[in-house]
Amino acid sequence: MVQPFTSTLTGPFGTLRHIDLRAAAGGALERMPWCHRVLLENVLRQPDAAVAEAGRRALLGWLETGRSEAEIPYAPGRILMHDTTCGPALVDIAAMRDALAEAGGDPARLNPACPVATSTDHSVAVDVSARPDALRHNMTREMERNAERYRFMKWAANTVRGFRVFPPGTGIMHTINMERLATVVAVEERTGEHGGERWAVPDTLVGTDSHTPMINSLGVLGWGVGGIEAEAVMFGVPLALRVPEVIGVRLDGHLAEGALATDLALVVTERLRKLGIAGEFVEFFGAGVASLSAGERSVVANMAPEYGASTGFFPIDARTLAYLRDTGRDETHQALVAAYAQAIGLWYAPNASPRYTETITIDLGSLGPTLAGPRRPHDRLAPDQVPAVMAPLVTGAAPPAEGDEVPEDAVAIAAITSCTNTTDLGLLVAAGLLARKARRLGLHPPAWVKTSLTPGSPATARRLARAGLLEDLEALGFGIAAYGCATCIGNSGPLLPVVAEAMERRGIKPVVVLSGNRNFPGRVHPQLTSALLASPPLVIAWALSGRAVLDVTRDPLGIGTNGEVVRLADLWPTSEEIEAALAAAVDPDDVATAYAETEASPLWRDLEAPNTQRFPWDPESTYQRRPPFVNFGPQDAPVPSFVAHPLLVLVDDITTDHISPASAIPAGSDAGRHLIARGADPQDLNVYASRRGNWEVMLRGLFTNRTVVNQLCPDAPAGHTVFAPTGEVQPVWIAADRYAQAGLPTVLIAGERYGTGSSRDWAAKGTHLLGVRAVLAQSFERIHRSNLVGMGILPLRLPSAWRPDTLKIAPGDRVEVHADPMALEPRASVRVVLRRASGAVEQCEATALLETALDVALIQAGGVIPMILRRALAAASIQKTT
Repeated sequence: MVQPFTSTLTGPFGTLRHIDLRAAAGGALERMPWCHRVLLENVLRQPDAAVAEAGRRALLGWLETGRSEAEIPYAPGRILMHDTTCGPALVDIAAMRDALAEAGGDPARLNPACPVATSTDHSVAVDVSARPDALRHNMTREMERNAERYRFMKWAANTVRGFRVFPPGTGIMHTINMERLATVVAVEERTGEHGGERWAVPDTLVGTDSHTPMINSLGVLGWGVGGIEAEAVMFGVPLALRVPEVIGVRLDGHLAEGALATDLALVVTERLRKLGIAGEFVEFFGAGVASLSAGERSVVANMAPEYGASTGFFPIDARTLAYLRDTGRDETHQALVAAYAQAIGLWYAPNASPRYTETITIDLGSLGPTLAGPRRPHDRLAPDQVPAVMAPLVTGAAPPAEGDEVPEDAVAIAAITSCTNTTDLGLLVAAGLLARKARRLGLHPPAWVKTSLTPGSPATARRLARAGLLEDLEALGFGIAAYGCATCIGNSGPLLPVVAEAMERRGIKPVVVLSGNRNFPGRVHPQLTSALLASPPLVIAWALSGRAVLDVTRDPLGIGTNGEVVRLADLWPTSEEIEAALAAAVDPDDVATAYAETEASPLWRDLEAPNTQRFPWDPESTYQRRPPFVNFGPQDAPVPSFVAHPLLVLVDDITTDHISPASAIPAGSDAGRHLIARGADPQDLNVYASRRGNWEVMLRGLFTNRTVVNQLCPDAPAGHTVFAPTGEVQPVWIAADRYAQAGLPTVLIAGERYGTGSSRDWAAKGTHLLGVRAVLAQSFERIHRSNLVGMGILPLRLPSAWRPDTLKIAPGDRVEVHADPMALEPRASVRVVLRRASGAVEQCEATALLETALDVALIQAGGVIPMILRRALAAASIQKTT
């Protein structure tokens, strides 16, 4: 096919063909958001000319109103995963190969249609910290705990074509993405009219982590999807989306003295959540953008899911090129990025004012030290607000006994964590400079504070050491404990004994301070429900004080060796000091050298793995179990309506952490007892995130977060419900099985923002295993909604009057859903009838949150996996007959 709107580009990189956006959009190009320009280029490379032209018209038509119901295809160039989403996906792939073989197909033909890269960063725990051997100890324990999972990943690398694994210790997926994988502009080899042709295309991707938009800081379009949606893309099921609405965030001025990228990210998060962002694209523009380094932009882009967006996009400019240079990309590639972006209209123009759906403005010069918490990342706090907010949450403990120094408002964990902040070297340098000044004054965190630094890149150690700051951080307990998500994802390890004892004896309610992106109750540690998000230097300041009820900018942080009170102003580095340390820290060779050293790990190299096309399941394994939901889907025609019992009735802000935990598995939990009965060590059951390949464990962990309250039995332990036919209160997985055995459908009811948080496919897979046919909520987070659809579960948005807390649904009430799958359309109205046990009847019109025709097709097929299997088997049949 002759591709329309094409041109050529010549330079030190040779001659490359490319899509000519200026020819395709004409004068309208300057009015398009930059992220829409990337989508336009992607659409125009569709092999079907009619689809490409329809997509072009849809994107140009969007400019009229800033909104559109039109669908466009999106074909990302690659997929990025991490170990705890890749693990379940690989279990699905292994099971799909089995199912395909059992149906007469060739399992070896089931391979990704685009490259897949996987990091192993989500399970390492901070078992120990603040000691010289912390990194070595934690990595050794990581390999001991997870060797079986990692052998499984090596099996995939050995046998699944197009699948690449980055071993443990090589950093987190988002930093690997920025430092190693992102090209910004990719070169593809294609067969053209005159033989082989080289094409320049924008680097695009989807990632199975909600913080994938961090790559938007380099002008690379990518966003987070659930593991289920990624499996669809992986095996050629098209990704369809409505033309995205784009919220423009105008940045004016430059960051004031004392303000850091974290402060901007938290302000953006608050402002956009107040605007009601729910899946829109966000793009940053205005003269202030040019004042931000790529690292500073990465902090803001990273938190896109926290402000409710799919993206946090910064266009390509000179700051992008500087980052490529500083991370070792060669000059020829830098030249390609600049020439291509300028030629086709992807280069940033500070004076441009594209068309946006809505616009807000932030004056960078007005920002100062900022925090968020104690339970949601969009609840921004000024430092002087913290004491009043935190005091009521920590009071009520018994007084300390003699010799017990742990205060009522103790900071139990102070963690500088990976992706949100450590990708910006400036933030780590600021923390190191503050640590240096504190060390010189003789300050040190008190004995009850567990301190840790878990950066996203192994190059970090080299750079901090070169700047002379690593030793200062180590002296204050912030030596490198791991290269992974660690505390931010809930792998914070055990609390220090002195804190655990004070919690047990006196009932204190300690607090976490971390430089992460989420602070949902119980996320960082299952026993801790209050957490403050802060920049890395503020984390150290809080660690020095050791107390949560603190105005960190004014209150004393400690007493120096000279006997004088030390406050933050005595420690805070100037912008000149930060810039000087940054200049000393950076060497472009660091990235390649550091990654080469970590990838040569003998712990990884010596792991043995199978080489067979079908994975040899071990019946004794407690990590990988063939899941029951991998099949060809329902054989019978779907029923047009059903009557269901509510399995759970929940209120607002139920996150994926609440639905499917990631933290340590308690020995006394249903999941723990199940593992112990199968020979697991009760003292070391690992974390749920590492057991996601075992559906039997994950099923037993559903909804067991201690802050989850089921309105059907509010006084029962978390993870319990009422089996309505008998009135018995049981673990939800047992009640669900009893409903299934009786042939009784179930639904789940929730409030606002259902499914916020991580792109955790198990939150949907688990819901499917519970037999839930539909989830009825007042609003859904984007990724979880798509995961539900991918598992064949219908997401229904309830009207505002049908709030779970006011409906007072009781055991015995039933929900009648009138939704014929074969007659569904995107955003269709669905009649819902609530039939009370008393005989009373109420009804409403809900909205089926199916955004595209593909969503409808997935519901009709029973989900992504049945669709993939049917397509694979059909393709095999066609090949046999030709």
